[in-house]
Amino acid sequence: MIEWNEQGEVRQAHWRSESGAPAPRRVELAKDTLSADSAYRLACAGTAMLWRSDFQNARLMLQALQRRTEAKPPKAAARAAAKIAASTPEEVFHLHRQAQSQRSRTLSALVIQVEGDYSIPLRRAPDWKEALTEAWGPATGAAQVVSLR
Repeated sequence: MIEWNEQGEVRQAHWRSESGAPAPRRVELAKDTLSADSAYRLACAGTAMLWRSDFQNARLMLQALQRRTEAKPPKAAARAAAKIAASTPEEVFHLHRQAQSQRSRTLSALVIQVEGDYSIPLRRAPDWKEALTEAWGPATGAAQVVSLR
């Protein structure tokens, strides 16, 4: 279960993660007014952003977060290259896996709510009811929160 405050009221929903990731501890509401840089800082700090605006803009935000995870400042890239050059193949593998894990955790911070009938309560949201019924089974009637990624 995850909880968040919305218009002065505490709301909650079941957390669903196919990878078995734990539910986020902190959840903030996010809208179109949130900048990609601010969203990236929140995601890196471990805060989930529950999207409450247009679905297509949520996808654009996810793409912006992906670009930020791939971009490294020149100094950081130089340090990472030097660290990899001085490492054994085993250490290089572990560094690569660690970077993948951090990227996945950051991109999974953008979450959406799926209603109990598998509808998505966002403007311009696709109809995923049939696909979610095939993947998760019949609707339980309880709201769920899932990562957009």
